[in-house]
Amino acid sequence: MANIKDLKKKIKSTKGTFKITKAMKLVSAAKLNKAQLRILGLRPYSRELEGTVSTVSALAQDYSNEYFLSKENNKAVVLVVSSDKGLCGGYNSSLAKSVRRFTVEHKDEDLKFVWIGKKVRDLISKEVNSGKTYTFAKQDPTYEEVRKIADEIGHMFLTGEVGKVYVAYNSFISAIAFDSTVRQLLPMQVSESAKEEIKAKYPYDFKYEPSAGQILDTLVPEVYLTTVYTCVLDAIASEHGSRMNAMENASKNSKEVIKKLSLKMNKLRQAKITTELIEVVSGAESLNG
Repeated sequence: MANIKDLKKKIKSTKGTFKITKAMKLVSAAKLNKAQLRILGLRPYSRELEGTVSTVSALAQDYSNEYFLSKENNKAVVLVVSSDKGLCGGYNSSLAKSVRRFTVEHKDEDLKFVWIGKKVRDLISKEVNSGKTYTFAKQDPTYEEVRKIADEIGHMFLTGEVGKVYVAYNSFISAIAFDSTVRQLLPMQVSESAKEEIKAKYPYDFKYEPSAGQILDTLVPEVYLTTVYTCVLDAIASEHGSRMNAMENASKNSKEVIKKLSLKMNKLRQAKITTELIEVVSGAESLNG
């Protein structure tokens, strides 16, 4: 049974943990605010750009682009975007679970995994064909840093080294929620049903300057690069939100532990005082007896 001295040590240690988790929560909250502004600012542009390319490509006559062309290649590369640090709840374990499920569903493909962040890599690298790990100069990457990664992976598709490009990441929903997902980046796809809907929505011709083909040849690579950058920003915002919530829960648990230990210590102290009083009274009565 713990004595009062041991309980005091535990309370002091838990208070130290509480200070750390509270500070980490505040830091993550500040980083989340910045990351949330970035992703919420980029998403409308990314979606509008993607929608524009889908519309023009569906309406353009006899247009083809190498980013849309399917290749007779069973190989595929998967870019997994996770974190370099832990203490962020189920952020990495949830993504690892989605990646494992994806590998089972696509077991007919020769998948090679490349990584941004090391946590999911450390969890599943022995289960998959693991490749290069990309790093950044700072925790939050710049657009140019992400562009280099996207260009390198895109080059593998354009040269026929791989037939498909996927990205696995946590999509930011809110400060307390994210969605672990794996999506196909290349080849880009506009389904026949979607094309028919677009043609029905726009039954007239657009005038293009320069031509529709020239416009698409410029915009299609930009859609790909912007999509990769959006996925990375999604993952960063999700990480900060997950860590903020994890530290909030840890702080609450620390406060609860401190409360329970303090109560237990006070009970022991009170019992000790009561025992001493009984001994004093008993001694006095024996002297008077």
